[in-house]
Amino acid sequence: MKLRSFFYLSATIATGLFLTGTIAFLWLFAQSPLGLLNGSRDEPSAAMFISKQAPVMASLMVNPDRLTALRQIVVKPGKRKQARAELDQFKQGLIGATGLDYQRDLQPWLGDEITLAVTTLDIDRDSENGQQPGYLMALTTKDPQRSREFLQVFWQKQAIAGTDLIFEPYKGTKLIYGSELKDSQTRKPNSPLLLASAVIGDRFVLFANSPKVLRDAINTVQAEELGLENSTNYQSAIANLTQGRIGMVFLNLPQLAALTGEESVAVTNSEEVSAAYQGLAIALGLDRQGLTAETALLAPAVDIASTPSTSKPVGALKYIPASSPLSASGVDLDRAWASLSQGVSGYRSVADLVNRPVEALNDRWKLDLPQDIFSWVKGDYALGLVPRPEGTQEKTVSDWVFVADKSTDQTAQSAIEHLDDIAKAQGISIGSLQLSDQTVNVWTRLLVAGDAEKRSQKTVDVQAQVAGVHASVGNYEIFTTSVEAMDDVLKATKNPISQTKGFEQAIAPLSTPNNGYLYLDWQTAQPILESRFPVLKVLEFAGQPFFDHLRSFTISSYGSRSGVQRGGAFLKLEETSKVK
Repeated sequence: MKLRSFFYLSATIATGLFLTGTIAFLWLFAQSPLGLLNGSRDEPSAAMFISKQAPVMASLMVNPDRLTALRQIVVKPGKRKQARAELDQFKQGLIGATGLDYQRDLQPWLGDEITLAVTTLDIDRDSENGQQPGYLMALTTKDPQRSREFLQVFWQKQAIAGTDLIFEPYKGTKLIYGSELKDSQTRKPNSPLLLASAVIGDRFVLFANSPKVLRDAINTVQAEELGLENSTNYQSAIANLTQGRIGMVFLNLPQLAALTGEESVAVTNSEEVSAAYQGLAIALGLDRQGLTAETALLAPAVDIASTPSTSKPVGALKYIPASSPLSASGVDLDRAWASLSQGVSGYRSVADLVNRPVEALNDRWKLDLPQDIFSWVKGDYALGLVPRPEGTQEKTVSDWVFVADKSTDQTAQSAIEHLDDIAKAQGISIGSLQLSDQTVNVWTRLLVAGDAEKRSQKTVDVQAQVAGVHASVGNYEIFTTSVEAMDDVLKATKNPISQTKGFEQAIAPLSTPNNGYLYLDWQTAQPILESRFPVLKVLEFAGQPFFDHLRSFTISSYGSRSGVQRGGAFLKLEETSKVK
């Protein structure tokens, strides 16, 4: 054999082996639980059964057992048993009210998708007999024979328990349900939520709380124009979800508002309809350190397209101390507030939740926050919570700090001086003092201390109560609620929150450029938030073990385009062993 021919043959064999090895590796990685970290761009296939008017659809687009396998790989060896138990709890929770057992009933045949939906606000659309939402669960099957055997055993047990079964043919599909639903759209108290079933071809098993929900699902498949897949809002939202995902949620916000007892914006005036958010799509993904979410919010019709403003944390964060468990930062607060308040204006409960804190501060400080402060914050800004111990009991109290770039608006300095005028009108004194080589302005209110009945007529104890502190540092105006907080802020440039490991890890999975971050260090903020919002303890109990593993929560906005506001979130969970 000639030397050249030998080289050609060797090169051909090597190339073939390389390509074969590469394809094999990619196939193995796709089958491996680690492949879940990349996710997919797939859409929920069960969306074909969901109406455009459905308030909520949520889909897990991976077999739950693969999540268990992934968790076993990335978790530390000593915690694998606990991790498996927690995921078993999660899998059972997916079908919580159905009366089914995941391991016994579903695991042998379940495919790669579980879709749950609230399909309608009221099954029979008769307000006189009360509102009964329609619930649908669609499961893909990897073994049609075993899934049919499961249904056969399931309904046999129902019959043995005394349920009279009805087998109803409907447009080529057999519906099975208990006779108690024949003339009623509601279920008995304490009975399983899902009382009707149907098998669609060799791919789907459907459960619902009424045969009418199943009929509507079949009708939706056959009349495509009725389906969510052909909804303009749905298509616009998911078209803006670009990252890999293992799950998806879509919320029809007007219908969801009606489901929760709030009047739908669909029946209010047209101005509210055009100004309100219409839908929200959320793509859920996995990261080695936690969970990611990419969001697409259908913006009000009057929303103006905007591009992300920065590729790194805003400069104002250098004045937020590393100890702050909660911070919000961004650019152009005036526009951000206008967009938010306008978007929620059609939903009374949400609007009240957003506006109540602002109104409370307006009443407390006799201000109009949107006009007196937000209006001149056109540059970058940051808001932070600064905890500090107080007294011998080490009771934790919190101060607030607000930092805003005043160099981008010519009216900023006069607006700040107007704040001093507002303070004076309330009987608040304005003085100055030196703090960390910086002159700061202090708003103080004089108070007479002690009980009026016990005070001596000859002596009066007068104390100065700090109402607020502000200072100009370079291009920034800094506001705090105490002198101690201002001292922390002026020292923060040596150790700002933006340079801490926790903050850097919390923003790493989020896209850049963006419009800033809302960051919550859960471990530090938890006791503070629980003291202010006792109901949070109830939510934590309901959300265990998730809250036991939560370390931080970060949200970011990626701007808006084509009527869709894009954003992302990252939930950092407890440290796991590194995978290479």
